[in-house]
Amino acid sequence: MTDRTELRRLADRLEIADLVARYTRAIDRRALHELREIYAPGGIDHHTGFDGDVEAYITWLTGLLPRLDGTLHVLGTHLAEVRGDVAVAETSATARHWGTPADDPSRNFTSIVRYVDHLERLDGRWRIRERWAVRERAWSDAGRALPRTEVGPMPTMDDRDPATSLLARLRAGDLGEAARG
Repeated sequence: MTDRTELRRLADRLEIADLVARYTRAIDRRALHELREIYAPGGIDHHTGFDGDVEAYITWLTGLLPRLDGTLHVLGTHLAEVRGDVAVAETSATARHWGTPADDPSRNFTSIVRYVDHLERLDGRWRIRERWAVRERAWSDAGRALPRTEVGPMPTMDDRDPATSLLARLRAGDLGEAARG
């Protein structure tokens, strides 16, 4: 394998891992419009309770996610095998869901999932052509949440969230060396 081929392989695998991370961020931050850039046009998703194309998936999530106060997806083992402009990736994740009332198991649960993705490179960018969210296990967290007792950064789903605010400043050139330039 040439150095150039190895660099391309590593770059592809990193781009695919970033794509999976961008997916979980879009779900957790409720930035569902970003899914259109993550899935290929007409891309398909197979989830527990859902099976259809990306537009129907966004509609389904738009109805589902407001029932929850929040979600957090933590990615684990990630493997990607690339063959030219197509790839298969498998990524394990823990998906936490919480909502009100705190004792409702349909709003307070944890799932262990594997994202099994068929990906394609379209216009130089990796996109999900088809995804299977394979639920390995789930359990109820109902009634287990602890109340907040200390003052600290609070999450928001708007521009006041620390990550959203910092990213906006970075993109505007108002952070770090770009701001000093």
